[in-house]
Amino acid sequence: QVQLVESGGGSVQAGGSLRLSCAASTSTYSFNCMGWFRQAPGKEREEVAHVRSDGVITYADSVKGRFTVSQDNAKNTLYLQMNSLKSEDTAMYYCAAACNYVTGSFNYWGQGTQVTVSS
Repeated sequence: QVQLVESGGGSVQAGGSLRLSCAASTSTYSFNCMGWFRQAPGKEREEVAHVRSDGVITYADSVKGRFTVSQDNAKNTLYLQMNSLKSEDTAMYYCAAACNYVTGSFNYWGQGTQVTVSS
């Protein structure tokens, strides 16, 4: 059973930074892709970014230039560096792994970590 555990969330003022981590219970080399999603209260879950095994990274327009995804396969960990945070970035952030390139769905999900940005 694959487990993904997110950490690094918290409260920060607008303009600040946070780095989220997602530790996988198995080798991240086994995943064809990994990604970050978020869900704000009353809103649908949205993809923040994902990275494919070939190294291609895709970001949502809303976070381009502010967020950076990186992956340390030696530590089986995915990161999300979030800079210049805005109040609209407030959400529960989820890590996901093993995607279907056709449907965009992911097989494995973490429990989430809360990010709150105050203005």
